[in-house]
Amino acid sequence: MDPRLVTPYLIAAVIVWGVYRRMRRSFGRQRVRDGFMWFRIGILTLVAVFIGVQIAHDINVLGILLAGIACGAVLGYFGLRHTKFEVTAQGRFYTPHTYLGLAVTALFLARLLYRFLGMYNGLVPPADTGQDLAVIYRHNPFTLAVIGAVVGYYVMYYAGVLQRTRAPVGRITA
Repeated sequence: MDPRLVTPYLIAAVIVWGVYRRMRRSFGRQRVRDGFMWFRIGILTLVAVFIGVQIAHDINVLGILLAGIACGAVLGYFGLRHTKFEVTAQGRFYTPHTYLGLAVTALFLARLLYRFLGMYNGLVPPADTGQDLAVIYRHNPFTLAVIGAVVGYYVMYYAGVLQRTRAPVGRITA
């Protein structure tokens, strides 16, 4: 095997494993795990803040990120409205709306695949590490909007799941 191919195959394997784990959490009844959900909320918020700080000097690009976050938050709200919650003697559970979670994940993966295929075919040059993020995203704003949508969706969804499953048993709504 060519040693130059080891890294791309390794990265592809990690991405496939991550997608599998993400998809597995989109189906069926899930146990509410407070620590993991708070960790995910924190990481996604840090990613959004980091990107926001890097592009803050370009108001148009920052607007694209904020619009993506707002759209994702609206999708997260609708996902919460269609999620079933249960508090039983075994613990707190939720059953996510399958199609909304899959749609957000598919949007992110489609954009990622488009970017990788474009770089592979030489259509999209890889980002120069010396360039400012705002310059990179000014030429490709859809990627920033997708990142914002993913962040907005999952932060809103996980925060809503945590909030709804903390309510007393008689107040849990489907």
